[in-house]
Amino acid sequence: MPSTPVQHRGPPAAAAALALVIAALAGCGEEVLSPLPALGAKIDETSVSGISSGAYMAGQFELAHSRLVAGVAIIAGGPWGCADSVFADMMPGPGATFLNLSKAVNGCMLNALAPLGVPNPDHLADKARRLAEEGSIDPIDGIRDHRVYLFSGKDDHTVVPAIVASAASFYARLGVESGHIKHVADVPAGHGFVTDHQGLACGQSAEPFVVNCAYDQAGELLRHVYGELHPRTAAPAGSFLEFDQRPFTRDLKEHGLSDRGVVYVPAGCASASGCRVHIAFHGCAQSQEAVGDAFVRESGFARWADTNRLVILFPQTKKSAVNPQGCWDWWGYTVHDYLARNAPQIVAVHRMLERLGAPGTSS
Repeated sequence: MPSTPVQHRGPPAAAAALALVIAALAGCGEEVLSPLPALGAKIDETSVSGISSGAYMAGQFELAHSRLVAGVAIIAGGPWGCADSVFADMMPGPGATFLNLSKAVNGCMLNALAPLGVPNPDHLADKARRLAEEGSIDPIDGIRDHRVYLFSGKDDHTVVPAIVASAASFYARLGVESGHIKHVADVPAGHGFVTDHQGLACGQSAEPFVVNCAYDQAGELLRHVYGELHPRTAAPAGSFLEFDQRPFTRDLKEHGLSDRGVVYVPAGCASASGCRVHIAFHGCAQSQEAVGDAFVRESGFARWADTNRLVILFPQTKKSAVNPQGCWDWWGYTVHDYLARNAPQIVAVHRMLERLGAPGTSS
């Protein structure tokens, strides 16, 4: 007698349940992102730049690791440590962070505390020397040969020109030669990174904070730091790579960094070691989370990178309850010692730099 055929209406109940569990676990797993490549980069000639909060972070990274840095560009930012309240050491914790934030906005952006002597370049230079003597940042001697580019837009009412001018005074008090400091303050730009062909109208101050003022800021700052450059390309020919930032923050608490960052790698740097690195710190409300790739692609760094063997690192922050605009930490929202070499954001970016300098297949 022939057997009755079995009608398969789907997997047994147990198998169905297992399939659902596997799907749920897959959905809860960490996002798979590409690793930051090891390129054998020459990291002891690194340059750093930033706009707004990124400008302050550029200065903080520069002083923390001055032995690795050749120069810095401060765009719409003020002197290192500007937001640190004199009362912060007396009351560490949320109270100090609040005092720092109030000083940051009123004293280090709007210049409303000028009658009270804020910013005070002399005091800040003394603080930097003290931290260097304690070993919290690299020796101040490493700063004196740096090339410093400073920029303030004439129509910038977010970080007013007087604040950027105080950064010039700060570097002078640290012993940087006047010929090494370039202070640009005659471009009618709003609060933004300036280009010669992309972005909003020149005087605007709005997302993505990239403005077209017929001025090639990426080229100008790189030229000031490194000297004469080969002409830029008409369009980027290398690769914008999104990479996983989590390996660089795995053991850091309250770091405020996104899961992903971006690095631009010219073809020549992927195939041969020895390229230099430029670290570009975005501003508040300018991260990839906020404006996508606008700053990464429209700033113009990549076009200079291809012809001058430069890797461009774009580390990324994320928004949070204590940092709703995704700013870099220049007032202490991560840790009390946010200016020190062991501050979580500085540690994470330094680890990224070391990874780029590690020997790879191109070395």
